[in-house]
Amino acid sequence: MALAQAVRDLRAAGVPDSSKDARVLLAHAAGIAPDRLTLHLPDDTAADVLARFASLVQRRSLREPVSHLTGGRLFWGRRFIVTPDVLDPRPETEALVAEALTAPFASVLDLGTGSGAIMLSLLADRPAANGMAVDLSPAALEVAKANAQAMGLSGRCSFATGSWFDPVQGRFDLIVSNPPYIAASEMTDLSPEVRLYEPHLALTPGGDGLDAYRAIAAGAVAHLASGGRLVLEIGPTQGVAVSRLLEGAGLHRIRVLPDMDGRDRVVAGQVA
Repeated sequence: MALAQAVRDLRAAGVPDSSKDARVLLAHAAGIAPDRLTLHLPDDTAADVLARFASLVQRRSLREPVSHLTGGRLFWGRRFIVTPDVLDPRPETEALVAEALTAPFASVLDLGTGSGAIMLSLLADRPAANGMAVDLSPAALEVAKANAQAMGLSGRCSFATGSWFDPVQGRFDLIVSNPPYIAASEMTDLSPEVRLYEPHLALTPGGDGLDAYRAIAAGAVAHLASGGRLVLEIGPTQGVAVSRLLEGAGLHRIRVLPDMDGRDRVVAGQVA
């Protein structure tokens, strides 16, 4: 059957989780929810569905991300629109959201928002809060705006194009960011899905991978309200370096927190 052949083709192309991906793509081609696919497998599959499925499998064999093929990705229990203009929201980033939600906030600033997954997840879980999202990429901001509209959150957030704090005025209870942090020397080690299809602007600042943290640390104190918090995603080896940057900028109560796999993933700090 088509599904079994797709699994073999994806496996031959070196695609991880070939069976899962094939099922997701078949469900997408058929216009049904992935968790309903098993109920439909005994049915005859229409020719147009098979044609769409074959095209999707071919693209996945070239390592195009599943989120680009289906147009979305689940994050923090919600579906977000994803395009090649933004990073694919990853499960490890949920550690940042979890930490951000450990204390109350009325205002949040998301630097380098991409799809908006972080800020919009926070606003969805804190109905009284408002947010501002900044990104250097106008195309990425359009994706974030579309997600805000789809989630009914457009009235509680604003968007600005620019580099880090450049377009930002005022102070916030919470600043969050998943900035580009991959060192230039590490780019060749990335999976084809990331290296070939995701925006390099959102992956690496070049050099040692710390330039974004330097910029954020330099501006954070001036944009945090009294007692405000800064919560950042980091690479697994960057905890010490980023903590030192935040300490040097005047933040305190600095902590390095793990993701679900036990790797350093978040650095959090606070102002007085």
